[in-house]
Amino acid sequence: MKRSILVSGGAGFIGSNFVQLLLRQRADWQVVNLDQLTYAGNLENLSAIEKDPRYAFVQGDICAQADVARAFAACRAPVAVVHFAAESHVDRSIQSGLPFVRTNVLGTQVLLDESRARKVERFVHVSTDEVYGSLGASGKFTEDTPLAPNSPYSASKAASDLLVRAAFHTHGFPGLITRCSNNYGPYQFPEKLIPLMIANASDDQPLPVYGDGMNVRDWLYVEDHCEALLAVLERGQPGEVYNIGGNNEYPNLAIVRLILATLKKPETLIRYVKDRPGHDRRYAIDAGKIHRELGWEPRFRFEQALPRTIQWYQANSLWLQRVRSGAYRDYYARQYGRS
Repeated sequence: MKRSILVSGGAGFIGSNFVQLLLRQRADWQVVNLDQLTYAGNLENLSAIEKDPRYAFVQGDICAQADVARAFAACRAPVAVVHFAAESHVDRSIQSGLPFVRTNVLGTQVLLDESRARKVERFVHVSTDEVYGSLGASGKFTEDTPLAPNSPYSASKAASDLLVRAAFHTHGFPGLITRCSNNYGPYQFPEKLIPLMIANASDDQPLPVYGDGMNVRDWLYVEDHCEALLAVLERGQPGEVYNIGGNNEYPNLAIVRLILATLKKPETLIRYVKDRPGHDRRYAIDAGKIHRELGWEPRFRFEQALPRTIQWYQANSLWLQRVRSGAYRDYYARQYGRS
């Protein structure tokens, strides 16, 4: 079936991987990418498909109705929306919450309003497990876990989730919500743990680890996440929430040590820094619902996908060098330049 997919934030880490997946796996679909190209949006991520006639790029802000309308105008009907565009880094939200409220809350509402006016077939809102807050030593987040966000970032994402929920219940809008665990893989901006540690270790630079390094996350390879999103887009039930997890729980310190061991670098590069405020101790996802209802489960184990990720960053060192430039280095110094 011919279909247009409007992807917001398609030049970012997960979005660019998803755009490429769609063009590989759905030959008769058109993909329109709406991205403002903020610091984490990088069109180099999509250089391999930029001349594909099935792909179109529209630079614009999801908070601006006119920009969203231009993106829809580039689509053929019928149209579905997959909404990635967001301010997404907890550390930045601690410095200032306003950009997160603007993009993640106001931007989502603008996109919802325009999507409803144009009667889109489906609207997949890509959210995060961080909206659930923090877990103790046991248990996992389910779709019924109460929302208890603990950072400005996760609070803004929880708010956007509730706007999608409200659109479904008030207007019968075909909105679906996904909540994923920590992603890793190609094209991830090097402020996040895994690419940051790969980049620093490769250059024999210190590896900053928050607190005692024992904060636990469930790690999800980005290709698995994208395949789950495609399953939700095609087969998910409007009004439902789907948790997406990798079944790979590791403390941050264990990840850092695995990267050092793979690169044959000494653990003396590890530098413990002051923990960030409100740092959630543990996340873990129960992804049973998406497996039972949509037949999805992750294909990649962490033990195979982490070396694959490291190899990608080694093979794309020029990409990494270009990304790690001026403004990012200034931020890095502000964020980690403390003991």
